[in-house]
Amino acid sequence: MRRIAEIIRRGKPGEELTVAGWVRTKRELKEFSFLEVNDGSCLSNLQIILESNLGEYETLLKRLNTGASLQVTGILSTSPSKGQNLELKATSLIVYGEADPQDYPLQKKRHSFEFLRTIGHLRPRTNTIGAVMRVRNTAANAIHKFFQERGFLWIQSPIITASDCEGAGEMFNVTSLDLERLTGKIDYSQDFFGKKAYLTVSGQLEAEVMAMAFSNVYTFGPTFRAENSNTSRHLAEFWMVEPEMAFCDIYGDQDLAESFLKEIFKSVLENCQEDMEFFNERIDQSVLATAENIINHQFARITYTEAVELLLKSNKTFEYPVEWGVDLQSEHERYLAEELFKKPVIVTNYPKGIKAFYMRLNDDDQTVAAMDILVPKIGEIIGGSQREERLDILEKRMLANDIPASELWWYLDLRRYGTVPHAGFGLGFERLIQLITGMANIRDVIPFPRTPGNAEF
Repeated sequence: MRRIAEIIRRGKPGEELTVAGWVRTKRELKEFSFLEVNDGSCLSNLQIILESNLGEYETLLKRLNTGASLQVTGILSTSPSKGQNLELKATSLIVYGEADPQDYPLQKKRHSFEFLRTIGHLRPRTNTIGAVMRVRNTAANAIHKFFQERGFLWIQSPIITASDCEGAGEMFNVTSLDLERLTGKIDYSQDFFGKKAYLTVSGQLEAEVMAMAFSNVYTFGPTFRAENSNTSRHLAEFWMVEPEMAFCDIYGDQDLAESFLKEIFKSVLENCQEDMEFFNERIDQSVLATAENIINHQFARITYTEAVELLLKSNKTFEYPVEWGVDLQSEHERYLAEELFKKPVIVTNYPKGIKAFYMRLNDDDQTVAAMDILVPKIGEIIGGSQREERLDILEKRMLANDIPASELWWYLDLRRYGTVPHAGFGLGFERLIQLITGMANIRDVIPFPRTPGNAEF
């Protein structure tokens, strides 16, 4: 059995081979018929020629409608048709499963992404979602390759956690208690873990544990946030990439993050050329230019204070006013990356009041060694920091943020026993796929989106 992608790349006229897939279109003529077949391995279909002398020709044609599955054996030949080099002249054919043309939702026409979300079990068969998933696969493989080649250890951080890493409080509870029988105050000591437990929003804290033993580690897995937001940028279940490096400062963190983004885009352009050209033609005509911009330009680097000054001097009217001490909004981030620098920008040294407790306090006692990477069209794509490795300062920061030391005693222990400077960052994988493909809605770059009121399959 040969995959269509391999046949298109390496097939030779005269070869006898077997392929399997699903019918995209059928065109009937007097002496023969054409089938466009796709097996998901690439964007292109393989044209199958059915001649009228093929056994049970008429019966087979009636069964071979859009969506039907089949296996074909035949002889590969040069195609006279435009847009394709090879076609397969069938010598035998097996129909595995039929698809009634009156019922099958994916007929040969363009469907809206909103409609496709209502048939999530079938939407992977479309050109766009198929291309997204191939890019997603290539990007995931490139992420592992990037870190593995640099000696990072891949760790599997827990999905179930007892700590809220970000302090946002928007977490899913995990319980084995019978909710229908609960009344009054809940006694979590009777629950499965003997305490409150949640689905994790980040693997960072656990990555810090492992970095204190293995120096360079990364996590890559699902994370969860119970934010009741129905926007095109939010999911309840999403994947995060979170490297953590011991003996590393904020500057090394920036260097790694920049190299990381460049390598992922390079890999996608090299391995998904056909899919990327499709996105550039059908979805967003700046997709290829965005990729080249990220790959070929050194990222700009400015401080938060410099960013605020640049925004104030821009003479632009923003929906959210800018002043020192407020968090940058997407409109501010996109102005810096898209209009001012016209390339990715790394912003560092944010006010401590708008960043997490674990970020290293700078000598000015006003800012922390944080960094965000801003890119055109998206805004923030990566957030990271040098972590606070000094026990006394970390304890003060936790106290100021109302975080009980008893909840993170183990995190404090990392500073008691062999503490070292260390840093890391987080990347939302779906946000990255949006940036690569130009897809407008984050629900269309993950196989099974989880959003408020929606948990199909």
